[in-house]
Amino acid sequence: MAKNDFALAFNEVLEEKQLAKDIVVSAIESAMVSAYRRAVGASTAQHVEAKLDPETGFVTVYAEKEVVEDSVIDARTEVLLDEARKVNPEVQPGDMLVVESTPADFGRVAAQTARQVIQQRIREAERSNQMQYYERQVGEIVSGLVQAINAQGVTIGLDMKAEGVMPNNQKIPGERLKLHDRVRAVVMEVKDGTRGPQIVLSRAHRNFLRRLLENEVPEIYHGIVEIRAISREPGARAKVAVSATQPGIDPVGACVGIKGVRIQAIVKELHDEKIDIIQWDQDPIVYISKAISPARVNGVYLVDNEGARTATVVVGEDQLSLAIGRDGQNARLAAKLTGWRIDIKSLSEAAGDSLHKLEGDESLAAMLPAVVEQIPQIQEILAKKAENRPITPEEYTALGQFVDRVERRTIQIKEEAAREVEERTSTARAEIPAAAFNTPLDQSGIKEHIFNILVEAGFENVGDLMFAMKTDANKVLGLAGIGSKAIQNIEEALGALSFPEPEPAPEAIQVEEPVVAEAPVVVEPVGVEELPATKKAAEGKKEAKKVVEEEEDENAKDGVSLDELFKMKPEIFQTPAVEDESDDKKKGKKVKKKGVALEFDEDLGTVVGRKKHKRGDDAGGEDW
Repeated sequence: MAKNDFALAFNEVLEEKQLAKDIVVSAIESAMVSAYRRAVGASTAQHVEAKLDPETGFVTVYAEKEVVEDSVIDARTEVLLDEARKVNPEVQPGDMLVVESTPADFGRVAAQTARQVIQQRIREAERSNQMQYYERQVGEIVSGLVQAINAQGVTIGLDMKAEGVMPNNQKIPGERLKLHDRVRAVVMEVKDGTRGPQIVLSRAHRNFLRRLLENEVPEIYHGIVEIRAISREPGARAKVAVSATQPGIDPVGACVGIKGVRIQAIVKELHDEKIDIIQWDQDPIVYISKAISPARVNGVYLVDNEGARTATVVVGEDQLSLAIGRDGQNARLAAKLTGWRIDIKSLSEAAGDSLHKLEGDESLAAMLPAVVEQIPQIQEILAKKAENRPITPEEYTALGQFVDRVERRTIQIKEEAAREVEERTSTARAEIPAAAFNTPLDQSGIKEHIFNILVEAGFENVGDLMFAMKTDANKVLGLAGIGSKAIQNIEEALGALSFPEPEPAPEAIQVEEPVVAEAPVVVEPVGVEELPATKKAAEGKKEAKKVVEEEEDENAKDGVSLDELFKMKPEIFQTPAVEDESDDKKKGKKVKKKGVALEFDEDLGTVVGRKKHKRGDDAGGEDW
């Protein structure tokens, strides 16, 4: 291939494969290095690199060679000093230098040798681009042409020359695809395979219906209408629960469209699969009633027993087959949609069950005396039904009221019993010290073989074991290897345990101290009338506050309780006067510290603090 032809081929590859320029250049340069090594027989240890000029298509090969001074023995690994100094003037004999080593007819050799390598590199780049693109498309709808149909599934040609596989279990049952048909499917999974990305497509998954609704209904795409739940049996029926995120929006009407044009487009895409659009409701009773549609519901009674949520749905005689659906399809889809186990009964069947409950439970009958009086009438109506005699609408109404009263009262009794059990459980847990739940079971003193059985049963600490013994001792007794002696050992070990009382919170201790110290102390500012006229009333208050602080300091140092203060003599509290730091003759300045004496005032009946003033040398240090 001439070099001009090579440049044309390079540009053609860029346009045809729609690949990045640097990817193709790198692939060609790597292929040229391989072609050079094969053409001249160069060693893999020798450093060889190729440079491609994308504008002209010229390829230049550079190889690392040893510089020799006299003669070249092996032209593949040696170069003369004169030629080497044209590249690097400072090179010396024995140095290693990278020099141009392009063979004379390398263009034709490279075109023949590197074709396979270039194609392989381009395929790898295409696969990488496909992988990155379709990994972002997981969960989205893609369109393609059917290329092949075999026993395993359908091969569909997609964009970017990728191929997707739709297994038989992901096809819509009953749908017949033909070659070159254009189909839409949702991307389920993308895996990296040896021959490119393996793209798994599906038309049977509920996310395919979700994406179709988003495409056909703008309100769903923009978030005005929200899809709450989808249950689907491909090719047969689907139920979709929707709700509006803004007031004044009809979510069901938005999905159906004018004259059903929106939903009909989706039904046609899904091979005439019937779709029920219902409005989601926060109330489970209303939600389940709508989920059973198109059947009309007389009543829904919910029982949530330890996570096993069961809804008993009562429908009229003429609505029973419609509510159940063909082979139970409608009931199955409603159960998947709502998350409740649904038990559908006819009105007469529900009335018979309620009658048995009422007759078999005396406590229930005692709570419903008015309903008990209706029993003969209900029995007569059920007898007429058994004999296939006609029943009037009034009698059906009476049956419905009877069932409603009995079922509601039964549910109420179960809820009250569940609340009592919960209260007993919480009470039993409250009686166990909190420290017990932090005490490992191996510190309980239980025998080793019993300890091993309890650990295997899931008891991790003493608190769990004490709780089980209080609430349901039979649960422990029912363990394999636990008998009456083991229970006795457990009870003795638990009875011998003692747990420290929790310490009171530090905040409660801190609050009480200032109250006790301040309550009995009455501060009386002494000698206020003898103070100079320049002293203001506010200074007297400050002095009184200071006396309290100094008194508290003295009590804190000596550690004397208030009860002992009344028994002691006043003289022991007298402290020597402290010299003022400021000049005595200057008036109006505060005294930092003065002597304080605590004395018992008989008139007030309590201890008061009196300040000792020092007038100076003339006063002779006498207290007054």
